Amino acid sequence: MTGLDDIAAARRVIDGRIATTPLVANDYFSELFGARVLFKLEMFQKTGAYKVRGVLNKMSQLSPEQKANGVVTVSSGNHAQALAWSASLSGVSSTVVMPANAVQVKVDLTRGYGAEVVLESNDILARMATIQDEQGLTMVHPFDDPAIIAGAGTLGMELVEDCPDVDLVLCGIGGGGLVSGVAAAVKQTLPNAKVIGVEPDGAQTMTLSLRQGSPAFLDVDTIADGLAAPFAGEHTLAHVRRFVDEVVVVTDSEIVEAMFQIIERAKVVAEPAAASTLAALLTGKVQAPTGGTVVCVLSGGNVDRVRIGELLRSFGHAPNA
Repeated sequence: MTGLDDIAAARRVIDGRIATTPLVANDYFSELFGARVLFKLEMFQKTGAYKVRGVLNKMSQLSPEQKANGVVTVSSGNHAQALAWSASLSGVSSTVVMPANAVQVKVDLTRGYGAEVVLESNDILARMATIQDEQGLTMVHPFDDPAIIAGAGTLGMELVEDCPDVDLVLCGIGGGGLVSGVAAAVKQTLPNAKVIGVEPDGAQTMTLSLRQGSPAFLDVDTIADGLAAPFAGEHTLAHVRRFVDEVVVVTDSEIVEAMFQIIERAKVVAEPAAASTLAALLTGKVQAPTGGTVVCVLSGGNVDRVRIGELLRSFGHAPNA
């Protein structure tokens, strides 16, 4: 299990290289839910999402030989950008295998940060493994790595420092790296606080993993690409079982509604994966503790105008144009 010492060590590694993101209260949602509601705004992080926290920590642990050879990963976007940016910062070459249907802005930004992007329409894991073997690259896992989890835990450590009276933390789940780190930090500092993970119904990887007691693999289909990991990991499953109180499931339409309520009421742009946390409250699948304090982790904001338009049209918020 990732301990507070591991998270503190990761924080020392990344200190001064990334942002300490704001934790902002929202009056509208606080009144709506009868509890103090705050948003942890990771869209203001380097590369627009929390992922750099873990990747920078992992990069610091690579040997000189590994850095000289370069790194590789698979990602639908946010981890891709984080690896590209962190590798460039460290003078390391990087290759990222992304789904052929990845959000275009995430592909463009990943290239812009310095990575070689390989788009794959079939098995991205197999394609990555081939590239890794052929070029002798080091795999930087998107989520199932103690260094990645500890880096994500720095978000949780910031959260409890800024809000030591938090009663409930809501965090999205893809492969589980973010919720593992956040929950490890929160529960080992504030044992009475609850941590609830949120999955889209088209990517219930962690829910299935918990049910069967081992990491699950499945075909995923959700507009929340940041939560569309097709498998859970050994490390992340263990952390969720240990530190996460509950996992709930929301639909794509519920996520989109939450996304646009965040734009309208909080005046920030959260990508669908991030908006899943508010969706859990808006649907009543998670009840805010009356008079308590709730933090919704908004994990990133990497969504472009084209994608926003598609979501508006697909989910009935705007006419076809």
